[in-house]
Amino acid sequence: MLIREELEKAEKESLSPYATLSINTRGRDKPEEQCDIRPVFARDRDRIVHSKAFRRLKDKTQVFLNPEGDHYRTRLTHTLEVSQIARTIARALKMNEELVEAIALGHDLGHTPFGHAGERALDEVCPLGFEHNEQSVRVVEVLERDGEGLNLTVEVRDGMLNHQMKSKPFTLEGRIVRYSDKLAYIHHDMDDAIRAKVLSDSDVPKEIGDVLGYHTKERLDHLIHNIIATSLDKDDILMEPYVEKAMLQMRAFMFKNVYQNPVVKAEESKAESLVKTLYEYYVKNKDRLPDEYKRLMDRGESIERVTCDFIASMTDHFAIATYEELYIPKSWHG
Repeated sequence: MLIREELEKAEKESLSPYATLSINTRGRDKPEEQCDIRPVFARDRDRIVHSKAFRRLKDKTQVFLNPEGDHYRTRLTHTLEVSQIARTIARALKMNEELVEAIALGHDLGHTPFGHAGERALDEVCPLGFEHNEQSVRVVEVLERDGEGLNLTVEVRDGMLNHQMKSKPFTLEGRIVRYSDKLAYIHHDMDDAIRAKVLSDSDVPKEIGDVLGYHTKERLDHLIHNIIATSLDKDDILMEPYVEKAMLQMRAFMFKNVYQNPVVKAEESKAESLVKTLYEYYVKNKDRLPDEYKRLMDRGESIERVTCDFIASMTDHFAIATYEELYIPKSWHG
């Protein structure tokens, strides 16, 4: 028996009846031979980890633009924290950890430089619109491997596409990641805000603190335990309503006091202007796009979409360096 088949058998014997088994995958767009070692979702996870888009996350903003300090989160550390929270919940509920991990590691691959500021800028300037979850799926379907994509399973792509609260994945593993994303950023963005001296734990309103706790770790622990306790032996991923209400109140508190804080966001207008300027430049100068993006246009993709692809792929540093190269005069020697 192949190692993969043994692992698939172990899934069937040990996982919850509500878990997504690797052998029951809805498959890939392009049929391919199975790996002799890894089930399909483990293979997807590995493809994401080895992708260029995943490596670029290390130099993309989470919330704080260009902070002075080594311990602020980046888009990559956010992704890893989402993955760890999701795996903890999946293991306790006997869900498919490899599917959870693949979705978590891939959910933000399409994020822009400068976090949501870059996303807003592209959405405003591009007539086709821009959303990072849709771009994450486009990365794995079209952009990686020089236009060939990673050929991931339907389950992983669905979880990536629908990780925001307005959507709902069809697998319970995807729904675990959907919650874990919120838990992660509510926890670590508050932690970063405390580090930046923008907020303190004592600022958390009493109606939230009395339910979730008054310290970042306490709140995260409470939310994870509540999801597990409420979802155990059920065919959905749930929170108790009063806990979910408190979580959404905490999220609203974070939006008001961190994400929309003028001190934290002081540089965002500059970042948005930079992204819009780069977009307008490349739409008008498509010959300056890298060859891999020109090939997408040769296949029928619009200049607007391909320009978004290129800019969304940029790290913060690369976007700034590109802007400087195009618009900032350089010193010269006569």
